[in-house]
Amino acid sequence: MKKFLAIVLVVILALTAVACSGSKGGKLTFTTGGEQGTYYGFGTVLAGKVSDKTKTTVTAITSGGSKANIEAMGKNDAQLGFVQSDVAAYAYQGTRLFEKADTSFSTVAALYMEQVQIVTLNPDIKSVADLKGKSVSIGAAGSGVYFNAVDVLGAYGIDADKDINPTYQSFGDSVEALQDGKIDAAFMVAGAPTTAVTSLSATKQVYLVSLDDEHIDKLIADSPYYSKNVIAKDVYNTPEDVTTVAVMAVVIARNDATEDDVYNFISAVFDNIPEIAAAHAKGNELDLTFAASYGSVPYHPGAVKYFKEKGITVK
Repeated sequence: MKKFLAIVLVVILALTAVACSGSKGGKLTFTTGGEQGTYYGFGTVLAGKVSDKTKTTVTAITSGGSKANIEAMGKNDAQLGFVQSDVAAYAYQGTRLFEKADTSFSTVAALYMEQVQIVTLNPDIKSVADLKGKSVSIGAAGSGVYFNAVDVLGAYGIDADKDINPTYQSFGDSVEALQDGKIDAAFMVAGAPTTAVTSLSATKQVYLVSLDDEHIDKLIADSPYYSKNVIAKDVYNTPEDVTTVAVMAVVIARNDATEDDVYNFISAVFDNIPEIAAAHAKGNELDLTFAASYGSVPYHPGAVKYFKEKGITVK
């Protein structure tokens, strides 16, 4: 009888262990960006991989971008979100886009660089200085793109309110306006290739406006969130490579997202890079050292655990 009870106890403990391990994964909503942006396309791939490889189910949804994603997290409408590195810093510090500091979120990982792309169909617009007096889409009002546009224009001494005719449009609306000749250029900040620009380049000769080193240095000195970046000519079939600036694309999580869920997310991404790269070009840019390099917002405990396993220390 004692032997029988011992066996029963072992079986019960084993089943309990299985049940407990099976519960280490919840359901997370992952806010990304507009349908024609890189956030949504890549975010959908990442969500699918995490859901397939772990006990955490992630659903990627469209959104208004960085600021909207942080606000959705504050309302607990989402537990994960894509953000530009500069916008995350603004939120955490309570500057620019945000009236007060928001420290309710943490970093999961930096994934890739997203370039400031100044798109035009006019070959005569060769410099940012040429935008003066032109109709230019500078992103949705209050968006990260808007402030990137303000920064870049400001480095060239151009006032976004006075020296251009600004419009405040999404990527998709900007492309339509370019095609219809309603605007001369559009700022888009996303990882290249960006769906909206790729679609435009399929039917039109697209040009991207380059930034020169003098103004890039000035911009970085004033706003250290930026770094110099080059978009190769074969990305959109432009006449030549284009020099611009970029910010990081970062995934953040609510502080109260469980350690298991965040660990599952980051491990599924960085343990399956070849599969992700086969599904989306941005997967080729995933790098663990880069992922741990964002310093403006502390990392989530689930991410800290994963990086520690890989011999990397993050804040």
